[in-house]
Amino acid sequence: MTNPKENTTKDTQVEVVNNEFKEELLSIDRVTRVTAWGRQLRFRAVMLVWNGKWKVWLWTWKSWEVVDAIAKAVNDARKNMVDVSIEEWSVPYELKVKYKSAVLMVHPATKWTWIIAWGAARKVFAVAWYSDVIAKRYGSTNLINNARAALKALTSFKK
Repeated sequence: MTNPKENTTKDTQVEVVNNEFKEELLSIDRVTRVTAWGRQLRFRAVMLVWNGKWKVWLWTWKSWEVVDAIAKAVNDARKNMVDVSIEEWSVPYELKVKYKSAVLMVHPATKWTWIIAWGAARKVFAVAWYSDVIAKRYGSTNLINNARAALKALTSFKK
């Protein structure tokens, strides 16, 4: 008979290793390219990764398999992480950021306001452990451009 404490210890060690990076899947899209030989079907994964030490990044990858696309996107995002600035679980000050055609206005919020944002910006703030932020998106509805605009906002705050 096995000791239940041993199994618990092994399970918690596995959880600690898996919780080193927080990964959020923004989207999985089916991408088709038409060539002379016919249609080539691939999958695009858009992943957000946070390392627990105030570094976050977004990466996309295409592959023939969904699992491979997610794994490659996570590995590349881990290599290209950037620092984010946080003050009392909110952004330090109001900011307006433009990335391509996506415009994002980010405002600090009072405690217990939570995240008031929509779509990709909400996921970026949640992954980066911001809890009191108000954000408004203007212009583009493109998921990747809005996520990159939110990342640009988080990395542009002066420390």
